Amino acid sequence: MITDSTFKPAWWLKNRHAQTIFPAFFRRRAKLAIRRERLELPDGDFVDCDWVGGDRGPIVVVLHGLEGSIDSPYATGIMALIEHLGWRGCVLHFRGCSGESNRLPTGYHSGFTDDLDFLVKRLHSAEPNTPLAAIGFSLGGNVLLKWLGEQGAFAPLATAVAVSVPFDPATAADTVERGLSRIYNWYMLRSMRRSTARKFCRIEAPVPLPKLATLKTFRQFDDAVTAPLHGFRDAADYYRRSGSRPFLRNIRVPTLILQSRDDPVVGAAAIPAADELAPAVTLELTDRGGHVGFVGGGWPWKAEYWLESRVRTQLLQYLGKANVTPMEPRSRRAAQPPPASAAGCRDNSAAGK
Repeated sequence: MITDSTFKPAWWLKNRHAQTIFPAFFRRRAKLAIRRERLELPDGDFVDCDWVGGDRGPIVVVLHGLEGSIDSPYATGIMALIEHLGWRGCVLHFRGCSGESNRLPTGYHSGFTDDLDFLVKRLHSAEPNTPLAAIGFSLGGNVLLKWLGEQGAFAPLATAVAVSVPFDPATAADTVERGLSRIYNWYMLRSMRRSTARKFCRIEAPVPLPKLATLKTFRQFDDAVTAPLHGFRDAADYYRRSGSRPFLRNIRVPTLILQSRDDPVVGAAAIPAADELAPAVTLELTDRGGHVGFVGGGWPWKAEYWLESRVRTQLLQYLGKANVTPMEPRSRRAAQPPPASAAGCRDNSAAGK
C-alpha cells in the first residue's frame, strides 16, 4: 500500500538539499548513556553494537547508513527516542564503522544481510518472548528490507521501519552524479576511500586495487573495490543483486517505509509501485523531505524532527507502551554490564571513536 504523508517541511527548509544537509550538520546531538559490546561473528570477524536502555523490555535494532555510526545525528536521535520510551536500543555498526577496522578484507555493502541476521536471531534465541523491532536508514534501510524479504514469515520481528531507502543502488549511483547531488558523491566517497586505505594499510588486499584517489564516482569505486572484494563480477552485478526492490513482495512483517519524492540521493525513479509491495508493507511518501531529513518547525532553533514522531507512532502500535523506567543520562561510552539480551557478546565498552 502507498499512502501520502502529512509531513510539512519547515518554511525555511523547503529545498531538498537543505532538508538533507541541515540535520546532518546542524542538529544538536542528544547525550546518551551508551555501552558498547563486541559481537564475534561466525566467519572470524566482529561488529560493535552500541546499546541504550536497561536489561529488559522491547529491543529495537538500528541500522545506520553508508559510513554512518552511533554518532550520526539520525541514529543518536532515534536512540534517544528509544531510551525515552523505556526500551532497549541497539545500533548495529556495519563492519569497520565503529571506529576500528574489521579483521577481514571483506566489509559491508548494500546487500549484505548476514550480520543483521546473526544479531537478530541471537537476540531472539536469548529472549524468545521479548518483542523485537528494527529501523534502517538509507543503506541500512536497504539491508533491512532485503533481509525481511529473504526471511519472509521467519523474520522474528514485531515491526520494522525503513527510511530514505536506495531500493535500486544503480539508480542511486546515477542520481549522485548529477547536479548538486554530486556533493553527496564527493562527501561519501571521501569517507569510503579513507576507510579502505586505513584497512589495507593494516592487512593485505586479496585483489589488486587501483590508487583510491582516482576513484571519483560510486560506480568506479564499486567496480574497483566493492565488487571484487565481495564476489561480484562488477558494479552492475553488485547493484543488480543487492537492491531491496525485488524482495519487497516477500516481506511478511508489518513494515513502514518513509520516503520523499524529492530525495537527492535515492532518485524518484527508484521508488517502487504499489504492486511491488507485499500487503504487510506501507510505503508512506512525502513530496519534500530530502534524504533522512523530514525537518519541520517554525524556526531553525525550534526545528522539529517529524521522522522520530512518525517512528514513535509505528513502534508504539506494535510494541505497546513503555514498561521500563528510562535510564538517567550519563557520559557517553560509560562502561556498563552487558544486557541479558546480548548473551554471548564480548563487552567492548571502552572502545570509543
